[in-house]
Amino acid sequence: MFAVVRTGGKQYRVAAGDKIVVEKLDGEAGSSISLSDVLLAGEGSELQSVEGLLVSAEIIAQAKADKIVVFKKRRRQNYRRKNGHRQQHTILRITAIGDHKAEKKADKPTTDATGAEAPAAQA
Repeated sequence: MFAVVRTGGKQYRVAAGDKIVVEKLDGEAGSSISLSDVLLAGEGSELQSVEGLLVSAEIIAQAKADKIVVFKKRRRQNYRRKNGHRQQHTILRITAIGDHKAEKKADKPTTDATGAEAPAAQA
């Protein structure tokens, strides 16, 4: 199942288990939030009603984007101004869309050089 959500003035197409980078949202890393501004939802080519639909997400980290240098110059006027800016953003992991939750990835069995499955390590 997928959904299109709006946050920070931008729209994002998300599915359960996706990681997205959005404009800064309040919250600490590890806390859960819900995105209520759902514009579209569906599965495959079939669309569903979005009334009351919530997209649940977990905050992975609060971070800053790369620095953008703003340089202004007027030639022959001895006018130069240099400023920089780093936009703050939030990294989210989508945990559920409505009642559809993200599936946990199964651990892959380890194999040795011959391609045979190696026995599990004893602890």
